[in-house]
Amino acid sequence: MTSSNDASRALPQAETPYVATGSLKGKTILMSGGSRGIGLAIATRAARDGANIVLMAKTGDPHPKLEGTVFTAAEQLVAAGGQALPLVGDVRNDDDVAAAVAAAVERFGGIDVVVNNASAIDLSKTDAVDMKRYDLMQDINVRGTFLLSKLALPALRESAHGHILTLSPPLNLDPKWAGMHLAYTMAKYGMSLTTLGLAEELKNDGVSVNSLWPCTLIDTAAIRNMPGGQQIVQAARGPEIMADAAHAVLTGSGATGNFFTDEQVLRAAGVSDFTPYSLGAPEDRLVPDIFL
Repeated sequence: MTSSNDASRALPQAETPYVATGSLKGKTILMSGGSRGIGLAIATRAARDGANIVLMAKTGDPHPKLEGTVFTAAEQLVAAGGQALPLVGDVRNDDDVAAAVAAAVERFGGIDVVVNNASAIDLSKTDAVDMKRYDLMQDINVRGTFLLSKLALPALRESAHGHILTLSPPLNLDPKWAGMHLAYTMAKYGMSLTTLGLAEELKNDGVSVNSLWPCTLIDTAAIRNMPGGQQIVQAARGPEIMADAAHAVLTGSGATGNFFTDEQVLRAAGVSDFTPYSLGAPEDRLVPDIFL
């Protein structure tokens, strides 16, 4: 889930159990969304290394229900030690995406990483889902991921460490998921199919393509705004777990075509205690995320 609550509750990096063995210093990351939540947590972790972050997000003005804009996010990234270029844009708009790619190359000389973070969610059953919401999920999740990845390919091929990381789940044809929320499943699996296809298409181009997904519910504004959401997120983890996992993937061995989970990545990085990432609930009381 990629729309999250305000980043002011983010844990200081020293409080997480992840010990990095690589660095994103000097790397340029182009991210869709990222003005708050999981995206901003991932960007902030990269900024601590001294990375250059280009954020393309719709929120240029304060939102009545969601804290943070692309500009306040950029301020946080600079304060964390990175460089930031905030761009107000919509991943559904071809010109906005093309302009973001061009701006990243002009400002920082290239693009090393694309993070497909922007996503829309609606868990309605088929007869209840509004078709405008259906179209929104298809346009942002599937088309937006495809478009940003596509337009960044020339720059990624020029990088010595080209990587596309998409926040989408492992592909699983168990009918359970399609039957639970078909419209949303189709949209998220469209993102995952982009990972599958691009990893194969780019396997000889030196560009890694992977997906990352949380094992548990992540504290998000979307959840908090649901009826009873303030209580639900008490059985969630904070977005820092996804930030650490993304950092481990992006500084790793260059593996491609994987559908990683946050726990899988961090266990491989030496993390055995995930308690610091939770919001207080015991590990056995955490709510599993969907698709897993």
